[in-house]
Amino acid sequence: MTNTPTVPDYLRHIHVVLTRTSHPGNIGAAARAMKTMGLSRLTLVAPNLMATPMTPEPPAFDAAQAAAFQLPEESFILASGARDVLEQARIVATLDEALADTVLSCALTSRRRELSAPLHTPRELVPELLQAAQQGFQVALVFGNETFGLNIDEVQRCNRLLTISGNPAYFSLNLAQAVQVVCYEIFSQTGIGMSQLQQAHTPATQSQTRGMVDHLEQIIEQTGFANRRNQERMMRRLHSLFDRASPSREDIDLLRGLWNRISQRLKD
Repeated sequence: MTNTPTVPDYLRHIHVVLTRTSHPGNIGAAARAMKTMGLSRLTLVAPNLMATPMTPEPPAFDAAQAAAFQLPEESFILASGARDVLEQARIVATLDEALADTVLSCALTSRRRELSAPLHTPRELVPELLQAAQQGFQVALVFGNETFGLNIDEVQRCNRLLTISGNPAYFSLNLAQAVQVVCYEIFSQTGIGMSQLQQAHTPATQSQTRGMVDHLEQIIEQTGFANRRNQERMMRRLHSLFDRASPSREDIDLLRGLWNRISQRLKD
């Protein structure tokens, strides 16, 4: 049985920081995107929730009582199985509080503005982020408001600039989609395999494969297919074909069942 790989413990040092998020559903969808990629540390900075059909009266954020802020049910519904990420989310009043313990903080931005620091794609920057996390340092991925993104002051509080490249003629990612893209790149570079998704392969023994091909030879003789052919040469080629195919025991059982069915029909 294939063992399911475990998510590296160092991923808990990577935080997703959402600043001034306005749509309650986006917070939940971002949490879902995080958990899907093995991340669990979410920080909300001064959420400024808008009214939606599902949340007509969103809770107001009070900076003096930031930790007491309660997300609406809409966020939890959109989080699906990542409810725990929202329940454990840290809620603070300022970005400075969110980044106080971090060593690397990445501002997600698509505009250079007057900034002179280089822009990095997730693929370029993730190795540095993972190395820091593996050493126990805190890393933050900072995402801005859905409409306006990060302002210049928020960007300057970060020490890395991160951008997601896309179609120059049209590039518009939802907040949760942006979180998903960056979190996927992080997960893909952890080296976690996909063995849990692959069906277990039990290779057939040489005896089982030869028995199946011998069974096939009987069917060939019943049909008369080899009457005008060099049967010995043909069987060598069939043996070689199935040796290259490396059939499983289940494959052999399936083919033997098929040969039996054909043989019965030929006798009828």
